[in-house]
Amino acid sequence: MPATILGLPLHPLVVHATVVLVPLTALLVILTAVSPRVRVWAGPLPLVGAVISTILAPISTSTGENLEHSLGESKLIEEHAELGDMLVWFCLGMLVVAGATWFLHRRGNVTKGLGTALAALGVVAGAATMVQVVLIGHSGAKAVWAGEAGSSSGSSSSADGGD
Repeated sequence: MPATILGLPLHPLVVHATVVLVPLTALLVILTAVSPRVRVWAGPLPLVGAVISTILAPISTSTGENLEHSLGESKLIEEHAELGDMLVWFCLGMLVVAGATWFLHRRGNVTKGLGTALAALGVVAGAATMVQVVLIGHSGAKAVWAGEAGSSSGSSSSADGGD
């Protein structure tokens, strides 16, 4: 995967898609877990969002590693990278819950206990994923605003985008 596109680091460009889609998917997973009305309206949308989120997470991580290597050693950037590496696991959790919710409700034989368990798992998976995205974004912004993300190889703070 290239490290830049048209002279800009690829990471902030990819991350913007991740920062929008992953929390939207998490919100949909939560809403479909607790609201039958939203579940019917959304159909497979949370599942599709979770699949795309699970694909985007490692792409964001990969482009971030490319950018990290060009910037040199930094505690803030390392913290950001470590948090980012964990996102795929949160997305996989959402994927499992969204898939189970969609397939089981589609079959129509969800017992009250199973429905309650799916709702609880949906809320936990969605909320945990949103918290992780906020932590990742905050650590990335801290690195950018501290000047550590633009300290070498011609990158500047504004070029990184403050993910």
